[in-house]
This record gives sequence, C-alpha cells and structure tokens, in this order.
Amino acid sequence: MTERGDGLQRVDHGFGPLYDDASRILFLGTMASPASRSHGFFYMHPRNRFWPVMEALFADPGDPTDHVGTSVPSRRAFALRHHIALWDAIESCDIRNASDASIRNVVPSDLAPIITGSRVSHIYTCGAKATALYHRYCEPDLAAQGITLPATALPSTSPAHAAATLDDLIATYRARIDWDAYRTPVVDDAGRRPTHRI
Repeated sequence: MTERGDGLQRVDHGFGPLYDDASRILFLGTMASPASRSHGFFYMHPRNRFWPVMEALFADPGDPTDHVGTSVPSRRAFALRHHIALWDAIESCDIRNASDASIRNVVPSDLAPIITGSRVSHIYTCGAKATALYHRYCEPDLAAQGITLPATALPSTSPAHAAATLDDLIATYRARIDWDAYRTPVVDDAGRRPTHRI
C-alpha cells in the first residue's frame, strides 16, 4: 500500500477469490475494505450486512448449526457449503479509505478462472460501483474470452448505505436472485461444468 499526497492510497486486494468447483453463483463486490484486507476475507466490517443477508437467504432452517458465524473460517465454510463464490471487481486501485467514489486507476480482476473452474451460472454485483465496474471492465474481458453470463445488480450492504434496512436488503436480494438457476447447476451432457458458455 502506497500513500500519496492527495489522500489516495495505492491498494492491492490482498487476498484471492473464494470458490470451488461446486460454486453456483458469484457475488461480486467493488474492492476489499480496510477491515476485509486486515482479516484477509470478504465483508468483515462489523456493520456490513452482507453476512446477515446470506444467512437469511441460504441457511437451512432445519439445521440449527447452519450459521455464518463471525469468524473467517465459519463464513468461508458457510459460503462454500451453499455454493457461493465471492470476489471483487478490482484487483488494485487508488482509493481513499473505503470510499468507492474516490476510486482511480483501476486494475480489474480476471473473473474467467472462477467461471471456468466452477459451476457459476449467474453473477450478482453488490452495489452501484461494483455494477459499473463489472460492465466497464469485467464483462468485456469475459466476452473476449468467449464467456457470457447473466448479471444482476444488487444493492450495497455497506454501512455507508444505511438507508436500506437489513429487512429491505434481504427482500431485494431474495427477489432478484435467480433461484431456479441456483438450484440447477450448469453442467454439460457428460455431467461436467462446461469450460465456456457462449
């Protein structure tokens, strides 16, 4: 991390994406916050609502142990157990603290290894900045590699967007997620994940 005189810092993401070969949907944020970089994992600011939303939508009501928890291992296990992939649109950038509005000089993330190495069939961009960055950088890059996937914009769960309540976020995420696609992973005729979907 390199600090500049204008208050911007050059920041590298600091940790990699979360996914495995069974992942079915990808939630794409903007850039890891300082709290997330310090923990080496996604959405670790204590007031970010991402993990409460995930628990409300994906936890098995018949399993009293199926919780996101507060630790990195618990949240990592929850995401993978429910076939959720996580990554951010930016690999590195100039940024002031955690302000999306200050982002400059973007190096976008390469999403292709996630898509080709999993069963992800839908990308969900979390917040207006993540959505804009995805369409500007990531989507054209995927298309150039012969990969096309549907993408749906979701509201940010950041504490900076506190006008939306937790109940509002849960309702919006529940309404916009393609549950049929989530429950039916993409496979080819041999039962394997296709390398490219054009």
